Amino acid sequence: MNFDFSEEQEEIRRQAKRFLGEQRETLRHVLEGEASHDPRAWQAVVEMGWPAAAIAEEHGGLGLGYLELCVLAEEFGASLVPVPFVSSVLQASEAIKLAEDAEQGAEWLPRLASGELIATLAFAEGQVGRSWADRPLARVEDGRLSGCKTPVADGLAADLAIVSAVSAEDGEGFGWWLVPLAGVRREAEDAVDRVRKHASLHFEGAAAIRLGQPGQGAAMARRLLDVCAVLTAFEQLGGAESVLAMAIDYSKTRQAFGRTIASYQALKHKMADIYVKNQLARSHAYFGAWALAHQAPELPLAAAGARLAGIDAFGFAAEENLEIHGGIGFTWESDCQLFYRRARLLAASLGGRQRWSRQLVAALASQVSDQSH
Repeated sequence: MNFDFSEEQEEIRRQAKRFLGEQRETLRHVLEGEASHDPRAWQAVVEMGWPAAAIAEEHGGLGLGYLELCVLAEEFGASLVPVPFVSSVLQASEAIKLAEDAEQGAEWLPRLASGELIATLAFAEGQVGRSWADRPLARVEDGRLSGCKTPVADGLAADLAIVSAVSAEDGEGFGWWLVPLAGVRREAEDAVDRVRKHASLHFEGAAAIRLGQPGQGAAMARRLLDVCAVLTAFEQLGGAESVLAMAIDYSKTRQAFGRTIASYQALKHKMADIYVKNQLARSHAYFGAWALAHQAPELPLAAAGARLAGIDAFGFAAEENLEIHGGIGFTWESDCQLFYRRARLLAASLGGRQRWSRQLVAALASQVSDQSH
């Protein structure tokens, strides 16, 4: 197996790193203001063609694949640029593709690829411990959706939501629905991450269009969770690597007792520990990328491993970075808090550690059972 990226994919990385590094100043404008995202930065992202990266050419995309999305996810995770790339490109667009609904794909994917629309997933209903695959409370009757979805990432910026809801034809299951958000009541929600804004969406008879087949919402959600787990692992890896670089740079300039703090053994050990966890997370993420790109049967196992390693690496790096920076790291003016908040947000999204630990154990047990027969 070759777990490395091609030269073309590495060129996308270099281009993204250079471009996103120039957009970092937009962080504070969104963090300290009321804007849902930075429209100019998003327009620049659209002009780079990244929303179209993994969408088929027949739908106006570039026809690239999951490996290119993994590269972009890592660089967006490293930069924290306040644009709805994750919600619209890495999640909502992938959900529409996964649903294998030719009619709706032809209708909506070209508009997402061109950046005409921003989309988001609206599966959560404010209940702790629930998964995307759990039966929702929202209902659709006669093509009209009623219910509340919260928290919804980039819910203030989105033009379109993919919503989980129950209808009569879903039986004991549920379905996915495409809901244009014009006229839908939205309320901003406080979240631990104030750069990636969240909202509550209140649907009161909103027009809803079926996506996929009736009653298949849970099965599609489980597949989508594996896809998003791998892409989020790359986002977490990018954040963890950025945090490590921040800690190293600061330790080389900050002086204490007449010497730079980088020379102290205790801080060397902290940064070495961050590096080790990051490399472990990278190994799991690369395995996940391979499984995703090849639609391998190992995907549930690889996704769970990547998810758990990503949570550990980014959370540990963000916490240690705060300590390495000392008192200044805990201030509002320091960027340490931005990565700490993002680490906490990503750890809670997609279901927490327990959910993915159960999937990992189940996948390992299944693998052992298959080998014994």
